[in-house]
Amino acid sequence: MTTLAGTPDRPVRVNAVLDVPLSRWLWLVKWILAIPHYVVLLFLWMAFTVVSGIAFFSILFTGRYPRSLFDFNLGVLRWSWRVAYYSYGALGTDRYPPFSLGEERDYPARLDIAYPERLSRGLVLVKWWLLAIPHYIVIGFFLGGYHLGWWYGGLVAVLAMIAAVTLAFTEKYPRGLFDLILGLNRWVLRVAAYAALMTDTYPPFRLDMGGVEPGSSEELS
Repeated sequence: MTTLAGTPDRPVRVNAVLDVPLSRWLWLVKWILAIPHYVVLLFLWMAFTVVSGIAFFSILFTGRYPRSLFDFNLGVLRWSWRVAYYSYGALGTDRYPPFSLGEERDYPARLDIAYPERLSRGLVLVKWWLLAIPHYIVIGFFLGGYHLGWWYGGLVAVLAMIAAVTLAFTEKYPRGLFDLILGLNRWVLRVAAYAALMTDTYPPFRLDMGGVEPGSSEELS
């Protein structure tokens, strides 16, 4: 069961630790190493789409997101975030992501979404397409294309590659660049949770940079 200590206006919390040291050259082959995850995520995102459709009708008629469905979709988002953090969504760790839908509190990339006891039956009709359109435009620039449950070719991937090249020549991942990449990923994940009907809290048009979620009391190690 997912638990989250947070405020109602911050139901989505994204935290990450930049591992030090990082391999100077492992990033060159992470796309190969991550292939097993991409294969699994392909099927998980198919299931995610089906589960979201079932949740849509449940919310529409009852105002509730079934907890088991919520936990599954949260697990898919967590898995995707860990893989993205390991690979070209951040390149922030060399620790291979676990094949898990769970919290995995010892992994350096973490995602929590507060379970909503009640959701608006009216908003469910419009938030995932109409209300989210402005955010889709913004994160489209961040992400570029969409592939196997995550992204490639957008600003996030470009910045991650700049960090990788810098790492190769200096053995250091620029901290300011890491903070920016985390801010972009945090924006994307907030929108993903909103579009997946997991919260009624509209994502802020705000770049909250850094590895620790603003206002979070969570200690990262």
